[in-house]
Amino acid sequence: MHVLESFRLDGKVAVVTGGAGLYGRQITEALAEAGAKTFMASRNLEQLEQQVDAFRQANLEVSALQLDQSEESSIKQLRRQILDQTDGVDILVNNAVLRAMTSWEEPATNFAKSMEVNATGVFMMMREFGDYMAERGHGSIINIGSIYGMVGPDKWLYEGVSGMGPPDYYFHKGGMIQLTKFAASKLGPHGVRVNVVNPGGYNPEGVSDEFKSRYADRTFLGRMANETDLKGAIVFLASDASAYITGASIPVDAGLTAK
Repeated sequence: MHVLESFRLDGKVAVVTGGAGLYGRQITEALAEAGAKTFMASRNLEQLEQQVDAFRQANLEVSALQLDQSEESSIKQLRRQILDQTDGVDILVNNAVLRAMTSWEEPATNFAKSMEVNATGVFMMMREFGDYMAERGHGSIINIGSIYGMVGPDKWLYEGVSGMGPPDYYFHKGGMIQLTKFAASKLGPHGVRVNVVNPGGYNPEGVSDEFKSRYADRTFLGRMANETDLKGAIVFLASDASAYITGASIPVDAGLTAK
């Protein structure tokens, strides 16, 4: 096989949770552009359908399905729905996140609620689809982590311009790295690879120019991430080009965590 052909996903079926968000849109687009029949899944089906219409106008094969990641029955139903429409699932991208907490001071019940989706839900998705992939003897699971699963918050970066974010986020993303390693060990003998991508700061609307400037100064490349920076890493890990890579935790962060 020519090396460039090893990056193609023609004939593959991919599932992306939380597909309409900042990361989800470019992840879904990347997989579909590489040739995969791609399913987006989240609670907000109406929002997904709007995004699917845009993808289909670009001649990309993308569909939307309902998913409540806090409910195991919903996860099982998602798998059944996809298998009713395809010959199997080859790629799973765990991208969904529930932002139930916004600060340190909130009730602990909010921390527990976020666990249902961001921790237990991710585990249930990996087990449901990972065991299925293991039965088939192949598959790739890609977890979307964060640099804040690797390092703590930089107080200088946030001081006076933004909050450091909720504590549960750091907990979940750090745990995702270890869960990825566990699943890679568990599923590897059955031909299933499991890796985690840890994005750096995305350049969203509503973030102050001061924060953007500070963040850019913390990176080697001098900028925040944009709407395409994750696409190459996702296609690489989903494809045969990464056939000998599993259990890896890969930062996509312009070098911020390399300092």
